Amino acid sequence: MTDGPSPAPSTPIGLTRLGNPANGNAPRPPGSCRILMIGDLIGKPGRLAVEQVLPEIRDERGIDFVTANGENVAGGMGLTPSTADAMFASGVDVITSGNHIWDKREIYPYLDANDRVLRPHNYGTKGVPGRGWAVHHAADGTEIAVINLQGRTYMQQIENPFTDADALLDEASEPLPPVRIVDFHCELTSEKNALGLHLDGRVSVVVGTHTHVVTGDERILPGGTAYQTDLGMTGPVWSVIGFDPATVLPRFINALPTRFAVGGGPVVFNACQIDVDPATGRALAIERIQRLVEV
Repeated sequence: MTDGPSPAPSTPIGLTRLGNPANGNAPRPPGSCRILMIGDLIGKPGRLAVEQVLPEIRDERGIDFVTANGENVAGGMGLTPSTADAMFASGVDVITSGNHIWDKREIYPYLDANDRVLRPHNYGTKGVPGRGWAVHHAADGTEIAVINLQGRTYMQQIENPFTDADALLDEASEPLPPVRIVDFHCELTSEKNALGLHLDGRVSVVVGTHTHVVTGDERILPGGTAYQTDLGMTGPVWSVIGFDPATVLPRFINALPTRFAVGGGPVVFNACQIDVDPATGRALAIERIQRLVEV
């Protein structure tokens, strides 16, 4: 191994490339489709922060398509039709979710009627409302397949997300469009990392959600898939993963059960911007965005 400069961002596919500097607003690669994926919104503070900053971000950065994980918007647990509609009104194109999507039963008919809200695909189809993937059009006309998966370690023992993704990608009656983005709602960083590598070269983006703690490992994998272990939350910064410390700390101090309440105060907005080649589906750049928002 010889000493030398680190590979430049333009290094051809075949080597892992680090992401752009966070909040750097790097130039957009010519002809790319620009996607923004927002981390778990926590309660009303998270929703209000998105309503406040997303229109500006879409305009400033020329965002073509936005996803946001909305499973914790309704009072910190679950999603309702009204909170989903509010997210769409703020500029979110597709809402992804996870294990808490089932907490508010009024969302069940909405899941069947609206393919802009996804639940994890690997819950299967037998007696389960909604769908786990859908194809939508970005503002620039690019077709984008949005796929929602959920991990199994320390979570419900649903279908295997790895083989479930294989079946979706390899056995679909019609091939998915080249641009394919995955929200992997998962507890373990290792399981998220493994899925990113497993899908490298077959999807455009794999990002993790669920743990509410942002990771700084954004990169483009050798096969051209952009990856980040966890987007982090969009929720109160003075909190325990979005919830009022006074309602969480007793569980750690004396193990007494408590009812979590959403925290208050300034909100941290966490998202990831990905530039993708619409023709090949390969990621060209990835950049974390983080802002502190007064709501």
